Amino acid sequence: MSSEFGHLLKISVFGQSHGKAIGVVVDGLPAGEAIDLDELQAFLDRRKPGKNRLSTARKESDAPTFLSGLENGKTCGAPLCAVMENGDQHSGDYAGLTDTPRPGHADYTAAIKWGGQADMRGGGHFSGRLTAPLCIAGGIAKQILARRGIHVGAHLSEVAGIADDPFPLHPTAELFEKLAAKDFPVLSDDAGERMQQAILAAREELDSVGGIVECAAIGLPAGLGDPMFDGVENRLAAALFGIPAVKGVEFGAGFAAVRSRGSENNDAFSVQNGAVVTDTNHAGGILGGITNGMPILLRTAMKPTPSIARAQKTVRLSQMEEIPLEIRGRHDPCIAHRAVPVVEAVTAAVLLDLLLEGNHGTF
Repeated sequence: MSSEFGHLLKISVFGQSHGKAIGVVVDGLPAGEAIDLDELQAFLDRRKPGKNRLSTARKESDAPTFLSGLENGKTCGAPLCAVMENGDQHSGDYAGLTDTPRPGHADYTAAIKWGGQADMRGGGHFSGRLTAPLCIAGGIAKQILARRGIHVGAHLSEVAGIADDPFPLHPTAELFEKLAAKDFPVLSDDAGERMQQAILAAREELDSVGGIVECAAIGLPAGLGDPMFDGVENRLAAALFGIPAVKGVEFGAGFAAVRSRGSENNDAFSVQNGAVVTDTNHAGGILGGITNGMPILLRTAMKPTPSIARAQKTVRLSQMEEIPLEIRGRHDPCIAHRAVPVVEAVTAAVLLDLLLEGNHGTF
């Protein structure tokens, strides 16, 4: 299934943006893990829509109902299933999309693949709305990892060409907590203020902007993963590209490494407190597809929101003619800041899957 990922920990997302509900099935969670539902809800609230002018005006409670997999606040070994009801849809805004596809959206490709039968209201199954159940799975994974000293955090690294400070060489759980508590998750409040002004300016101009989310994971042991086609980068990138609007993923120095020499890009090894570490982290904590014990560091590139209010050009498929298009509805002028917890969620889910593999499905 294209809506499922994971090896031992299998995560399957279901629903459409304007359907009755959306949800997730998580199969393979170890039994007996306590899940703090208040902490999980706080995590979900970080991506919730309708909080301010920086995001869509659509309002959803994003409160999950657990149908299976949890008993007395603990995982019980059965597949966990959780649903969220959709309560604030304006489906009339999306009439006719099967015949007049929106530029930058999956309307056209979905129409070709499924013969015009896909539900494209609000983007249907392609919508960023489906990241809410992803955060249920990832929020649970984060709690299980944190119990074992492994922490995942992220911040908004760039918006509209305005850059935040990068993560330090050794980010801490305390730093991740400080970021999670912020309404706008950046390290530099000055950069954050300028980013927010750029987002609002794009909104006023009936346009949108993109951004970059930087994510780190600390506390992982060396030796997780495999070479070539099943490496840690492979697994993370495949899952991260499942987040709507992600157009690029890089690890460590990423593409910037090509502008350096080997003597600059190589991470020299050292011994600290009896452990092997590196003096820099251009590799992003991964060598040959296998973790080296340093923090995993990755960045995801989010394209500008394709739904914009200014006039664009499209085609009427039934007539094969070019026509102007003005998109109605409620849309984010920037997706990236709400995607920060989503990147954390997907990263945590993949890392928990890798750890379960290394421990034969249990801890």
